[in-house]
Amino acid sequence: MDFLSDVIYLDNNATTRVAPEVVEAMMPAFGPQYGNASSMHTFGGQMGRCLEEAREKCAAFVNADPSEIIFTSCATESDNAAWYSATETQPEKRHVITTKVEHSANIAYGHYLEDKGYEVTWLGVDANGRMDLDELDRAIRPDTALVSVMFANNETGTVFPIEKIAQIVKSHGVQLHVDAVQAAGKEVIDLKKLPIDYLAIAGHKIHAPKGIGLLYLRKGTRFRPFIRGGHQERGRRAGTENVPYIIGMGKACELAAAGLREERVRLAALRDRLQEGLLAAIPDCKINGDQEHRLPNTLNISFEAVEGEALLLQLDQYHICASSGSACTSGSLE
Repeated sequence: MDFLSDVIYLDNNATTRVAPEVVEAMMPAFGPQYGNASSMHTFGGQMGRCLEEAREKCAAFVNADPSEIIFTSCATESDNAAWYSATETQPEKRHVITTKVEHSANIAYGHYLEDKGYEVTWLGVDANGRMDLDELDRAIRPDTALVSVMFANNETGTVFPIEKIAQIVKSHGVQLHVDAVQAAGKEVIDLKKLPIDYLAIAGHKIHAPKGIGLLYLRKGTRFRPFIRGGHQERGRRAGTENVPYIIGMGKACELAAAGLREERVRLAALRDRLQEGLLAAIPDCKINGDQEHRLPNTLNISFEAVEGEALLLQLDQYHICASSGSACTSGSLE
């Protein structure tokens, strides 16, 4: 295990280490507290209470009502569920708007809808990864079912002006889906202030395990479940609840909420120290993305005449973990 002790891990936008406090909170549900949260007996009811306590923590993390939180297996499922529901509940609307820099889950669903005859408007970004809000405003039509954008980009760290985007989208009476996977735990998310209909978060990006996520569904938004079966999650997501992981998600949200402001300052200082060191030591390198509006933990830098894969392989020999693209596409070096 000496290798692991020497690792310099700079790939937290791909996944994070599960926090020790999260592991500790989960352990009883892997052992003596193994009841089915949907069962009517006391043993099952105990797990049901644990599930609802976790839901309350997740809701508090984004300033939502607990009834607006749906647990899923991952953010990809949450994203798919949002797109599915928005289009299925508005069959008369055959137009969707998203951006060209979204997570692959949203890009793929957009192409799926195109194959079904929908029209998808793919908005571009400028050299710094910023959206043109006037272009968004002009793109919305009476038959637009959904606008789907990310809160912050996982590669450049550019943070989109979600409040302004929401104001534009809602001025047209259109539903808004936000992929907040990279923003969660790094940016303040207040869903009492932001008129968002759907919002996705992944547990493994905030020090919870892989295999758990959530979908925020604003109260009053029409919803058609993506997964059908039992009555779990108030009939909105069928399947036996993964209570250990849900407990872990709740604990991770609790930890992230408690230390958010301090962690932002700490991460930004580390990012800026790395950036300054690289710029001072290496000629012909360039910082990519919006340096004014970006995640505190993310640095995207390119080096002239250096190929990304070769650099990553060299860094790996020194036990330094980084990425040349998003986790969903880095295997193909897209």
